[in-house]
Amino acid sequence: FAGVACRQGRGGPPGLSPFAACRGGGGSFEARLERVAFADLAQGPYFVLALLLDATTLCRTDACCRLLRQLNRASIGPWRALGARVFHGLELEKEGTFEQPVSNLDCDSASSSSRKIARIDWKGRFRHFRVDIPTFCTPFGGPEIAAVAHPDEVAYFRCRLCTDIIDESSTQGVYLEVEVLANPDNLSMAVVDFEVGGCSSVTFSPDTGAVIRERKVREAPRKVEGAYIQPLQSVPPGRRFHGLMGLYLRRGHLAFFRRCIDGTSDGGRDLGPWETTGFVSDLGWAEGRRLTPCLAFRDEGAYHVRVVRVGTDAPLPLEISSGKDGDIRWSVFDWEVGAPTLPAEGADDI
Repeated sequence: FAGVACRQGRGGPPGLSPFAACRGGGGSFEARLERVAFADLAQGPYFVLALLLDATTLCRTDACCRLLRQLNRASIGPWRALGARVFHGLELEKEGTFEQPVSNLDCDSASSSSRKIARIDWKGRFRHFRVDIPTFCTPFGGPEIAAVAHPDEVAYFRCRLCTDIIDESSTQGVYLEVEVLANPDNLSMAVVDFEVGGCSSVTFSPDTGAVIRERKVREAPRKVEGAYIQPLQSVPPGRRFHGLMGLYLRRGHLAFFRRCIDGTSDGGRDLGPWETTGFVSDLGWAEGRRLTPCLAFRDEGAYHVRVVRVGTDAPLPLEISSGKDGDIRWSVFDWEVGAPTLPAEGADDI
């Protein structure tokens, strides 16, 4: 009965607790039941029970009872707890993390002449995050991309990954997944540290199965230092990647996932098994405490890509090895001005 606090039911005889009323005594069953009202749960038990409810159930309790609606929206209520759990390690651009808003867009604030402290509408903030987290920034907007107008276009997610929250002490990760339905050329999934003026990125190519790490060392003439590994096989020659790909950040380590659509001779489009690179990189390459996930398109065209999942768990279980990122054998490449060219087999490894 941790967290349970009982008080006398309204209208009940002195000294008769709700539990005593339920056990017997004090009149008929209906009279005893009336004494154990929802208000008796507001002192503690309800907040413990409500932690087990999902968003749909909380909405239903809001609709059926005014008292529960008030409790759900409290600063220690279930809407805040649910949002903190679902959006752990994520923040929206210019709006902060779920529990630490940097603006008053989600606050019911009083007038400037009032001394009342601004009250956050946690249900409204949960709705706002659930709608905006799985979307792209301008010029795309929304959770889907139907066309790319220029070569080398980059579509940035509106959310940021908080590396100071998803650190080695965290038990919860962040997983982002997109579905590629139309792909006329080539696209990749990446995370960058440009938010605080960094110049590095880690990119996953679902076509080649390679992970590429790059750092811009000079702007003009442009020079980039990089390295790559290829933990997954390339898709069959002549085919473009279609299917699902995801990015997983947990305890300061990055992993990528791929699930290809298997094209068959009869025109079928069945999804194959999940594949993963495993945790291929730590965050030693990144500057600052925020990473921006994005999609990079090599050429313009009629793409169809949509965000299908933002969660805390990856599709496959992964273990973080005890070794450091430097234990992985990355192949080095450097390039200037033009597009990077991966070295031939036999190049020096690090």
